[in-house]
Amino acid sequence: MSHTPVGGAGLRTPHQDLHSEPGALRGEHPGRSRNPAVKVADLAWLEFEKPDLDRAEVFARDFGFQIAARTERQLWLRGTFAGSPCMVIRRGQASRFIGPAFHAAERADLDRLAHATGSDVRDIDVPGGGRAVVLLDPSGFPVRVVHCAEHLPALPEQQPLILNTGTEHRRTNTAQRPPREPSRIQRLGHVVLETRVFTRALDWYLDTLGMIVSDFLFLDGQRERGPTMAFIRCDQGSTPVDHHTLALHLGPGTGYVHSAYQVTDLDAIAAGGEYLAERGYRRSWGIGRHIQGSQLFDYWRDPDRFMLEHFADGDLFSCDLEPGWAPMSASGLAQWGPPVTRDFLGADPSPAKLRDVMRALRGDNELDPARLLGLMKAMSS
Repeated sequence: MSHTPVGGAGLRTPHQDLHSEPGALRGEHPGRSRNPAVKVADLAWLEFEKPDLDRAEVFARDFGFQIAARTERQLWLRGTFAGSPCMVIRRGQASRFIGPAFHAAERADLDRLAHATGSDVRDIDVPGGGRAVVLLDPSGFPVRVVHCAEHLPALPEQQPLILNTGTEHRRTNTAQRPPREPSRIQRLGHVVLETRVFTRALDWYLDTLGMIVSDFLFLDGQRERGPTMAFIRCDQGSTPVDHHTLALHLGPGTGYVHSAYQVTDLDAIAAGGEYLAERGYRRSWGIGRHIQGSQLFDYWRDPDRFMLEHFADGDLFSCDLEPGWAPMSASGLAQWGPPVTRDFLGADPSPAKLRDVMRALRGDNELDPARLLGLMKAMSS
């Protein structure tokens, strides 16, 4: 499998008009693989372990999930859209993220992927049954590519509010009264992961799962060393898909950063946020609108300090658009909203983070003192 460089100095692509920065320079990472093993269709679900499933279920309902299945050992969560569950939490001794699962475009892709990677196809314990290939990415995350035997039916939706805009008056003789209730999750949108082996991990997802890059971020003054963050989408050809299904960024740690769940609209985000605040949960950052992906966002911490995002109105891209390139900075995370918090950036020092930094600087990975200083500068700029 190999990559083919694209673009060049002075060469314009349709994507450049969507960014304040120019696109790729000649010889930079193309953001896609020439010959991937398969092309996954979407993110299926995320897998966690937690010691207290009852507490996890209370937060899940408050955040807006529906319960797909519950046993003594497992809690499957879902959104209102038809399809698969979007999260499974298994009982474990400690709270930890296990890894993501992606949907195979068709059942035969599991056989192709198993053959390409020297793996096997096995049964999986998902509501309705299914089959999967289980791989290990370069960061050490177990990654499942799944094909479900049955799809969950759709559930009732939280209807968007009818808005009056300018001279267009769609609502008359009726007041707006969005209910104070949980933001009803529609589906899982994306997951963000931190890795010390960014380039290896990026190439693995492109070569193995056929994903493509929507946007690269690089450190100021270090562009020649390559990107340090990538927003990656699935490749469904001419069918537009989420701007990013997976985001990877270089850092001293290896682990989960946050996951994002689509809701109906801004009022669903805001009213659901009020509902969470009244129940004592802590907002990490929001409400605002991102730059890469453009989505409205609101970030919260669950009782185990995992970060989850409500989002709405995200960008959709087809395969035609090449990656955008922009410098990484804290101020570049949002078009509008409150200042980004130290909690969201993970900038609050802790013994565990200091250990991660020391381990990363001594290890065989892509983090060195210049990269570390560049990341620290980006998160304060």
